[in-house]
Amino acid sequence: MTASMRPDDGQAQAIGSICIVGGGTAGWSAAALLSQVLRGSGCRITLVESSAIPTVGVGEATIPPIFDFLRNIGADEVEFIRRCRATFKLGIQFRDWLHHGHAYWHPFGNLGVTINQRPFHHYYCMNRAAGHGETLADLCPSVALAEDGKFAFPSPDGQWPGGAVAYALHFDAGLVAAFLRDHAVAAGVERLDRRIVGATRGEGERIAAVQFDDGESLEADFYIDCSGFRGLLIEETLGAGFEDWKHWLPCDSAVAAPTAAQEQRAPYTVATARSAGWQWRIPLQHRTGNGLVYASDFISDADAQAQLLAGLDGEAQADPRVLRFTAGLRKRAWVGNCLAIGLSAGFLEPLESTSIHLIHTGLNRLLDLFPDRRFDPALIAAYNRDVHREYAHIRDFLLLHYVPNRREGEPFWDHMRGLDLPDTLAEKIELFTRTGRIMSRQRELFSDISWFYVMHGMGLTPAALDPLAEAAPFGEVRKVIDQLRGAMQAFRSAAPTHDAILDRLLDPAETRRPQFGTGGGWTTR
Repeated sequence: MTASMRPDDGQAQAIGSICIVGGGTAGWSAAALLSQVLRGSGCRITLVESSAIPTVGVGEATIPPIFDFLRNIGADEVEFIRRCRATFKLGIQFRDWLHHGHAYWHPFGNLGVTINQRPFHHYYCMNRAAGHGETLADLCPSVALAEDGKFAFPSPDGQWPGGAVAYALHFDAGLVAAFLRDHAVAAGVERLDRRIVGATRGEGERIAAVQFDDGESLEADFYIDCSGFRGLLIEETLGAGFEDWKHWLPCDSAVAAPTAAQEQRAPYTVATARSAGWQWRIPLQHRTGNGLVYASDFISDADAQAQLLAGLDGEAQADPRVLRFTAGLRKRAWVGNCLAIGLSAGFLEPLESTSIHLIHTGLNRLLDLFPDRRFDPALIAAYNRDVHREYAHIRDFLLLHYVPNRREGEPFWDHMRGLDLPDTLAEKIELFTRTGRIMSRQRELFSDISWFYVMHGMGLTPAALDPLAEAAPFGEVRKVIDQLRGAMQAFRSAAPTHDAILDRLLDPAETRRPQFGTGGGWTTR
């Protein structure tokens, strides 16, 4: 055994202190997760935020892995829903993206059932090509529920159709940060309400200390930069560099304004294409979140604001506020003893509600590659490679919503249709349009069925299908589809409304709780 492998050496090199710079959803997510994982280790976690600096705080929609994160930090999901004024989300309805008057769904959950070990989307395309009229609402439980304004937890037995339901949450991002703060502080995280004005560098590419505006400083072994777009540590101090993707994703601005809560809160997000971007509508318990994401090269701020206000379902409850951003990511999200999480690491427009998810995957990746005070470069390099892979995958998926559009004569949409695509996306589109196949890689966020939903929604059709799927007698396939449609009709008819589920969860007298994100059913805790 060499000296560096002595059993006590690892303990001597263990990280003893972590400084998280910035609060908001990113900072407090980091604090909540690390305080859970490092409980009993003796590691001191300090989060520094200034109450005088507002957070971005407009992220209101998530994807299903949000429940994994809540379980990982030991949070009570019902308490989270109550405090964060959350509603359920079965997917996203896209309006006017292919052309004006057209709409399609990207739902959570599965479509149909596997037949002869082949994915159902082949049979769905085959059925449509044969002239049959079944839509996603007849064969995808999440779409059926969404169209009816209903909601159901996945059935415990996993059988179709209930077993094919998946869901996420809409919530108030400001309330989420407060929930996570309380959770983390209760777990022992120290919160400092101080303003950081800079940092000093140590040996090599390391942070030695952060400097406060009163001249004092704070030292730590490991720094997590959650300072937002500014990148106070990762960029201003360490110069990580930024990989700009505006040439692919030119939307660089957003204007947001809330309206009153919907009378019947829809269990889905709406994304409506506009002249130079798109508008979101997200229903919460107490209000509706609205915003317009747009490309400032194609529309002025004033016209974007007017377009947002004209597209609201009710009167704005606050003056619209403009946010600026650039699509892309740090060339290195981890440098030395500093890791960027959230907006400090990068930004992709929130079309598929991935912003908060990227916070959580960044933290999960940190757990997989958690360092000691030596900060082995191999860990850092592996982390940075995986971050780039993940962002590029999501970038390609976002582009898929734009490129096949048929909104001819509109400068922004003409520009998007004429883009020179990344090879990774061009290959995916070619494979599907020629053969109906979709090949996702292991650990990619969007699976084959998500790619199908958007490809199909954006008018892409395969020239040929899987020969193994076509080998199935079509009469037998039709029998399966008829059975699925009948089961779906019974399922959606029996399901309660979304509001009825929310009212039950929010009732203080309700003692039974659903098994979130696992297999449904209500249990007593």
